[in-house]
Amino acid sequence: MGKYDKLNKEELIELLTKRDAERKFGLVWERNQIEHDNALNNDYVFMDFISELSVGKDSYDNLIIEGDNFDALRYLNLTHKGKIKCIYIDPPYNTGNKDFIYNDHYVKEDDAYRYSTWLEFLYRRLLLSRDLLREDGVLFVSINDENRSKLELLLDEVFPGQRIGSMVWRTKDTTNKKDIRFSSTHEHILIYANPLFKFNGIQKTDKKYKNPDNDPLGKWNIDPLTVGADRFERETFFYPLQNPKTERWYPCDPDRVWAYTTEQNPESAARRRDSETMEEWIRQNKIIFPNPDDEKVVIWQTMDELISAIKNGEVPVTPKKKKPLITLDTPNLEFWLNKQIGFGRPGFKKHWINLKSKVNPLGSWIARVNEEDDEDYIVLRTKGTGEGSDALEAIFRKKVFNNPKPPKLIQQLILQSTSSYESDIILDFFAGSGTTAQSVLESNVHDSGNRKFILVSSKESTINEPKKNICKDICAKRVSTVINGYQGQKAIDSNFAYLRTKRINREDIYVNLQHPQIWSALELIHFNKLTVDSDFKLFYEQNNKFKRIIYLPEVNKASLEALFTLLEKDTISTLIYSWQPGIVNQYIHSEHSSVEQIPDYLIERFGGIV
Repeated sequence: MGKYDKLNKEELIELLTKRDAERKFGLVWERNQIEHDNALNNDYVFMDFISELSVGKDSYDNLIIEGDNFDALRYLNLTHKGKIKCIYIDPPYNTGNKDFIYNDHYVKEDDAYRYSTWLEFLYRRLLLSRDLLREDGVLFVSINDENRSKLELLLDEVFPGQRIGSMVWRTKDTTNKKDIRFSSTHEHILIYANPLFKFNGIQKTDKKYKNPDNDPLGKWNIDPLTVGADRFERETFFYPLQNPKTERWYPCDPDRVWAYTTEQNPESAARRRDSETMEEWIRQNKIIFPNPDDEKVVIWQTMDELISAIKNGEVPVTPKKKKPLITLDTPNLEFWLNKQIGFGRPGFKKHWINLKSKVNPLGSWIARVNEEDDEDYIVLRTKGTGEGSDALEAIFRKKVFNNPKPPKLIQQLILQSTSSYESDIILDFFAGSGTTAQSVLESNVHDSGNRKFILVSSKESTINEPKKNICKDICAKRVSTVINGYQGQKAIDSNFAYLRTKRINREDIYVNLQHPQIWSALELIHFNKLTVDSDFKLFYEQNNKFKRIIYLPEVNKASLEALFTLLEKDTISTLIYSWQPGIVNQYIHSEHSSVEQIPDYLIERFGGIV
């Protein structure tokens, strides 16, 4: 009897369907599509405002959300779709060291479905986060080296064709893996973005540019006169170069030939009509030769003298690696006899006014704070993971969280990916200890910015630790402390509303949905901010000089009269939400207002996401 003989028709169909869905290459993991769909569509998610845990009064620009980030992302997909400029997350690394909680249990290293559980867990959340990003939005994901490849394949599936690259940063100096004599001391930041995104870079300065010869084009600097190609790749660009004023000759680097052809190679010049020849650049005073008074010069009169100089290392060399430019293998060695040979290196005059871009790009290597700068690109800097622990302990005076990320590192990512003059929103739905919020606040202090943050942090409670609440006791407390000032750090003018996710079953939506929950959702949809008022009112209102939204919990004589009086005062464009829009429309006659139905609007907006 075969292993499939006992299976019924339905079981065989299920098995074949599963096999058809599997791919031989790429990322494959065990997942339950039905469970996934039910999680999205069987209930609704709303938020309860927790005033005693919020910081600030009247109006809240920032949000800290306590709850499962899957639920929070469902909610944010309905209030902040297409509004997030930057997402930074530091998800659990699935190491088996109590960093990954699923269904109230830690996922242990010996779990047979450890990777499938982790991948499905992330997939559901990344899929929901995708539509939150603006057209110029970017996603940063921190991950260790062990799980980078799996996560990158998952991100490729969720964000096809949107990979920018990755950053590598040195997290620590040593590890304890002495048994295999290998030390893993780095992590990655994976970068995915929508098509309109670009890093800010950093503005170049002209401090290295001078004009000692009063060039009419202004300040200039010297660029290398070579390109990254050898003499075999670009044979006609390998030739001796002469300074016509001093008649000194300069050998070409066989591994980095001259950037321009010579008039002595007319065939090559004809093929490169889009570029000037070396002689033409010399006539235009674009080629900078070494100062004749400061340069070593030799004349070899015999081949024996030349060979002796080559063997003794007394020939011109490259500036950095000191590689000899004339060797026994140099073609036509006799050419260098009875000529003035200069030991300096010619360069190209690069004018400040002619720079195609005055912005340096961002490099992929995250350097340590003591490393030297590179002139061609900028790099982020960090002291390592110890910086994150020190920053957190400065607030709590003790260790309260494992392996927090350095605030300065995330701050640099924020400064490079967001604007100081726009109200860009930064989201972290694995907020943990709240490092991202501190980074946003300090970024605003750095450049007087107006960025906003949304953090999602769970309790991280388990069956064994039911009272554990990372969001309330660490994340919110940390952000509150940073806002109020600590340890000599000045207070920061900011705020946050503390929200808690709440699921409502479909059949209970009309009974359990509360007016403040409706109003908070409407505010976030239209204004990205909350004005929470717990007192009963005839209607809820938020406005600016351009638009206003109003929610009528009840339609009665008092509420209609109050609404009528308000609309008579000004001509602000007003959108009114009501459970009875027909009655409101009969009573209100304003060309500047319109009425939407509640709860149909919410049912449509907050229903399942397919």
